[in-house]
Amino acid sequence: MFEQFRDALRALRTGGVHPSERRPMISHMRDTLVQARVGLGDLRTALATTRSRLDSERRELETVRRRKGLAAGINDAETVAVAERYETQHAQRVTVLEQKLGVQEAELAMAEREVDEMTAELKLAAAGVDSAGPLPADPSHLAADPGAEHLQQELDSLARARRRAATEADADEKLAALKRRMEK
Repeated sequence: MFEQFRDALRALRTGGVHPSERRPMISHMRDTLVQARVGLGDLRTALATTRSRLDSERRELETVRRRKGLAAGINDAETVAVAERYETQHAQRVTVLEQKLGVQEAELAMAEREVDEMTAELKLAAAGVDSAGPLPADPSHLAADPGAEHLQQELDSLARARRRAATEADADEKLAALKRRMEK
């Protein structure tokens, strides 16, 4: 969905769209942005659900550990064995839910950045279409400076690479923290 948005924006900025098609295209881009924002809401809801499930599993794990300790205190080996089995199950669920939470948080952050970028780009495109002046990347401007389009593409590529590196670093950090917790 985001790629179609960017393709449409690129077509608007390079003059690849007939003037009569610009308004409908911008309207379609606004609809796409609305859908993206609804998607953010869905991601936030899923994140809240995962957090709730994780909190519940952590409480269950603590309860099982407390009961195991009480059973060990009265030398009830059968109850300790059952508690150990449930402790393992809940610990595994907590680990999986923590991983899921980390992935969902990273996905939400990435989607929020993309929606913010789309919003800014749409504002620029709408301003270029609605104003009397040329679009920011008007072809006549590119004719005056043939390297401008290449430079803009290069800058866009560097910005995407920077965002990707930041996202990967964040994911690596979360994975390292998870590994440290698993070793305990």
